[in-house]
Amino acid sequence: MHGQRMAAALAVVMAATAVTPMISQASTNFDLRKKVVGISGIMNTGNLNMSVTRGEFASMLVNASSYRSTVSGTSNTSVFADVPRDNEYASSIRIAAEQGFMNGYLGGNFKPEEYITLQEAVKGILGLLGYQNTDFTGDQTGSRLSKYHFLELDENLNKDALELLSKEDCVNLFYNLLKTDTKAGAMFGKSLDCELTADGEINPFSMVDNSMKGPKVVTSKSRLSSYLPFKLSDANIYLDGDPVKNSSEAITTAFESTDGILVYYHTLSKTVWLYTVGNENENGRSAALGEITNVIYNSTDLMTPSAIILDDGNTYTLTSTEMQFAFSSYGDLRVGDSVNLVYTLSTDSEGNETRTVIDYIED
Repeated sequence: MHGQRMAAALAVVMAATAVTPMISQASTNFDLRKKVVGISGIMNTGNLNMSVTRGEFASMLVNASSYRSTVSGTSNTSVFADVPRDNEYASSIRIAAEQGFMNGYLGGNFKPEEYITLQEAVKGILGLLGYQNTDFTGDQTGSRLSKYHFLELDENLNKDALELLSKEDCVNLFYNLLKTDTKAGAMFGKSLDCELTADGEINPFSMVDNSMKGPKVVTSKSRLSSYLPFKLSDANIYLDGDPVKNSSEAITTAFESTDGILVYYHTLSKTVWLYTVGNENENGRSAALGEITNVIYNSTDLMTPSAIILDDGNTYTLTSTEMQFAFSSYGDLRVGDSVNLVYTLSTDSEGNETRTVIDYIED
């Protein structure tokens, strides 16, 4: 897809994973935090009330680190007696232990199914920031917690050292990490393409840059796997705006009940957005496959098309300069051509629907 068309579509990508804005400022702030952490690929942000296991937290730490590209589904070696090589977190646990982000227990166990405490999590977070054991004197745990508070990694977290962390806590913790300077003095989030806005928050739109690829329509799960540059089993996946597991029956069912699935992906975060062709979404983007039957021009501007009609009978509005050019007499698309449209759907207070084209794939 052309760079300009990608830039025009970026804002809508975010809408695909957005939730309805809350009234309170605190809720709005957390929505932003969840969005940023989700796009970063650090963790899946569903089921926020669930406690986080040590195995899951090891995966989060590695996903936030420069080792994220080396993680595989299995580990070549079994570092801990209670973590077999085929454990889903085996590779992350091995890396987290080797880098000193997390410790094992006496007897050679890691206890991957036990829940993570704040003090254990703080050790890993400070490790990502470049702090080592030699940076803390006396009571190592107490010194680390003091540094954790000093660096304001505790923003929106109200947990004691031995309390267990939920996924919501981890969203806050990793968002704070992204804003914090490393021991060397650089903002940690820069390694994940994070930029701060004028009010000191991370701008999620800057994270979804030209490294995003798509759109493409695929017709089977195997073709989806072939299209992605990373394993589908490693991906954070959204189907029609909702997070789903990569092994979910929902993905298989979607392929069985449609002519195709529209795909966008972001390599850095290993995030995949899937949209069922023909399934309209009020809170994100939708896709339609059809033949162009009419190109509509505004009576005051006979050179610039304002909309097109497909053989499904729907009218699709053209508002951006690039989309108007593509469907004009100067563009490549003509009446009778087949096209996959990517569009947003909105409904006004009187129930009138507007479908606005943001992208297309020439069939």
